[in-house]
Amino acid sequence: MEELYRAIEKKIKDAGYPRAISGEAVYGDICDQIEGKENGSYVLLSKFEDDVIFEYHITVMDEEFNLGVLTMRTSEGVFETDFDE
Repeated sequence: MEELYRAIEKKIKDAGYPRAISGEAVYGDICDQIEGKENGSYVLLSKFEDDVIFEYHITVMDEEFNLGVLTMRTSEGVFETDFDE
């Protein structure tokens, strides 16, 4: 799992996100957001910090999920990364 967390952190940092970020926290937030969701595609919003909104574009499947695009809206700007690339 540590490798997955580091990969999440790298994608977010490579998008120019200027703040400290925890891949584990992002993964946990996604899991919390999709708990109980039926299979399908969703756009989910999460207030990650007081002035930070994360917008997840997620496809939920039986035993897994796919995070496509993550848009991070902050007071410093808007940052986006495509996890499918």
